[in-house]
Formats: sequence, structure tokens, C-alpha cells
Amino acid sequence: MMSQFPWLSVLWVVPVVGAGFVMTLPRHARDLAKWVGVGVSVATVAVAALVTAQFQTSGDRYQFVESHSWIPSFGVGYIVGVDGIALVLIILTVVVVPVVLLAGWHDGANEGRSTHAYVALTLLLEGMVLISLMALDVLLFFMFFEVMLVPLYFLIGVFGGERRGKAALKFLLYNLFGGLIMLAAVIVLYVATLTNGLGSETAGTFDLRTIAAAVANGELLVNPAVLNMMFLGFMLAFAIKAPLWPFHSWLPDAAVEATPATAVLMMAVVDKVGTFGMLRYCLQLFPQPSTYFRPAIIALAVTAIIYGAIVAIGQTDVMRLIAYTSISHFGFIVMGIFVMTSEGQSGSTLYMVNHGIATAALFLIAGFLVSRRGTRAIAAYGGVQKVAPALAGTFLVAGMATLALPGLAPFISEFLVLVGTFTRYPIFAVLASVALVLSAVYILWLYQRMMTGPVTDGNEKLRDLVPREIAVVSPLIALLIVLGFYPKPALDLINPAVAHTLTSIGQQDPQPTVPTAAEGSDP
Repeated sequence: MMSQFPWLSVLWVVPVVGAGFVMTLPRHARDLAKWVGVGVSVATVAVAALVTAQFQTSGDRYQFVESHSWIPSFGVGYIVGVDGIALVLIILTVVVVPVVLLAGWHDGANEGRSTHAYVALTLLLEGMVLISLMALDVLLFFMFFEVMLVPLYFLIGVFGGERRGKAALKFLLYNLFGGLIMLAAVIVLYVATLTNGLGSETAGTFDLRTIAAAVANGELLVNPAVLNMMFLGFMLAFAIKAPLWPFHSWLPDAAVEATPATAVLMMAVVDKVGTFGMLRYCLQLFPQPSTYFRPAIIALAVTAIIYGAIVAIGQTDVMRLIAYTSISHFGFIVMGIFVMTSEGQSGSTLYMVNHGIATAALFLIAGFLVSRRGTRAIAAYGGVQKVAPALAGTFLVAGMATLALPGLAPFISEFLVLVGTFTRYPIFAVLASVALVLSAVYILWLYQRMMTGPVTDGNEKLRDLVPREIAVVSPLIALLIVLGFYPKPALDLINPAVAHTLTSIGQQDPQPTVPTAAEGSDP
């Protein structure tokens, strides 16, 4: 679908221009900077709503396509478009940003730091994520995949906790290393398109649609060993960003040292670009290597699922515990992608959305509690539900969503991933199901220690949620409940895109087999 109006360009430009405008405001106008940031993020939500309303689930695979030559001598173009998978992640992004701006209302003012910079960096990060999700040019995607590290680095390193510098540097080095390896793979891919005559007479191409079509038709002739190396280059960068075990060690430190609002941006939005890249680039550009390495990647994913849950149980820091639960959940997402079944990939994409909402709710509510008490130590809490019932109640709902309780949004996505995995790898599905028990242990035990029992000394005067915090939490809780009972609108967007992906890589759902009575035996 070719859109007459450049809706997608407007979508990512609005927050970027808004970031620039915030920085021009007078230095003393801190409250104005915050309200402008919220207003810009709400305007971005409105643009995304217009795009969603015009998206046709039965239409072309990529819609609202904008294609302009950028660097013709190297086959680079400004090409953007969205399918259903990208669209649901765009919706997640634009919904989360105004929520975190409200949640982090006082973050930018701590210790005399610039409120303007905090708001501008958040809006800039939003714009970088949005263009990454809509890019249909491989080099364009890579550029913003890397550029988004810069605002997030400063959000962690300037506005975070006592050890923010070390955590921000670790985050940056891990991701830059993955990006460097991916850049080498992107260059080799470009040379392959040039060698196979996919671009113009003098240049290759970075157009994802052209390259994916050539791969599907057998027109991109590359040595299998080289294909495997290119796949691993892309996959490493995405695995670090996701993060997938064993490339995860930067996440707990960054999540703990960042402000809760920044940590939510990182885990609920930025990290999803990694799993999105696996779906869009690893599978479509390298279907044979994806199939070849599939068992190994699923084994890593199952390890992440169990490892993250077990380590979460042993944490004494509430924020670090939640960070480790995300490692477990990302294992489910990666497993769903690489089992290459319609249920698995639809569940995985829906899981990205649901995990973003559930993690945002749990992390922000925990952040509200920590800001009141001044400590992240779980042992410092107890009896919170008696002095702050609304805070404890919303924490319980968010926690139940994290363990995929039926009736809340993550349940259906986790169920789809397990069903999709069982049809192809039943043993992996059974092993991953262990996390269902482990997640119940870490969430229920966490709630019991922090919220129930007698009121611990120092917690007697804890305030309950204030109106601003209720405005932050309420839409997240509502989404968890609505998508838990009625996920159809999201799946209607996701399923056609998943079907296109599986068709393009030549994968079909395996036929389920159920033992039946022996032929000729009595019924």
C-alpha cells in the first residue's frame, strides 16, 4: 500500500522535533519542558492511531511505504513501511513513552540535572526506536539500531544511580561490540547483492524487500559458509540487544542503576528491537542458516527461560529480581520466533507487547515504592498492603501478569509460544514449562515478603499512590486485563504478517500427531 501522505515519516519526526523544541525552552521552565514532552508523546500516539486505523489487515504486506533514493551510488534509500508485527510494536512504543514521562516526573530534577535534557533524550530515543521498526532498508535500520544507544546511554549514565557510569559503559560496550559484528555482516550482504546484480548496474542494494525476494527465489547465490557467518553477525547483535543468555549480563546492572522510567524504556521498548530484528532480518535474509542454527538457538532460549527464573528467586534487590524475570521472558520470545510455527511466532510477537506492558507496570510500581522507602532491599519491606493498599493491589496484578496468570495479557502469548513449540520440539516445550512453576515462586514469594504480614519498622508512614501515579498505572493495568480477555485486535494485525514471514522462508506448520487406538481395535 502506497500512502499519499508520509504518515510514517511524521510518526518518527514528531518526537525528534519535539526533543529539539524542548531544548530551546528557557532553562528555568522545567515544568513546561515536562508538559511539552508529555504533549509531544501524546501527539505521537495520535499519529500512530491514525496509521493503525488506516492499516488493512488483508492488504499488502508492507503498507504506508515511502521510498526515496538517499545515496544512489551505494544503493542506499530512505525506505520505510510497516507490517502488522512492526505496527503492534510501534503502538507499544508510543503508549509506553507518555507513561514513563509521567512516571519519571521528578527524575530529571534530581541533583540539579537538566530536566530539559531528560525529556529531550526520552523523546529522541522514541524517534530512533520508531524509525528502526519501520525501516525497510537494511543500512537505514542498522544506523538507527546503533544511534538509539546514544540517548539511552546518557539516560542511564547521567540520570541513574550511584554506579550509573559503570552500568552505562557496560551497556554501551556490549551493544557496540554486537553492532560492529553486524556491520561487517551488512557489508558482506551488500557485496553479495552487488555480485548477484540485485541493484543497479553500478551499485548493489540494501532494500530488504528486494533482497528477501531474491533469497526466496534462489537468486542470491552465496557460499553457505558465508551465509552462516552473515546470519551469526546479525544474530549476535540482536541477541545482545534482546538480551539472550549468555549475552545478558549488561541488563541487570543497567536496569538497577537506571531510573525506573528509563529501565522501562530499555526493557519494554528498546530491547524489543532485538527480537524484532530476529523476525524481520535473520529469518527473511538467512532462512537456511536460521533453520540450521534453530536447535542451538532454541536451546539457548530455554536455558534463558530457566536461568532467569532461578536467578530471580535468589535476588535480594527487588529491581534486580524484576530485571532477571525479563531475561526469562525474552527466552520465551526468542523460542517462539525460532520454532518457526504460526502459533509460536504469533505468540512471540504478542509476547513482546504483553511483556512490555506487564514489565512497565511492575517496574514502575516497584519504583514508586523504592522512592518512598529509599531502598531496593526486599528485606526492608513488609506489611505494605496495610499502609498502601492501592500500591500493593496494583503490584499484585502486575506480578500475576508477569507469571502469566490466565485472564491477564501474558497468558495467551505464553500459551501460544508453548503450543507452537510443542508441535515441533516437544521436549523443549516441556522444559520451558518448568518456568511456569518458577515464576509463581519468585512473584508470590516477593509479594509475600514485601506486601503481607506485620508492618516492618520504617514502613508505617508509606504513602499510597498519588493521582499522578494512578494515572501512570491505570492504563497499564487496564491493558493487561483487556488483552487478557480479548487479544483478537492485536492478533488480527500480527497473524497475516507471520503468515507472510513463514511463507517467504518456506516453513509450514508441522501436522500435530495424537496417539489413537490401534486400527481394528474396539472403540
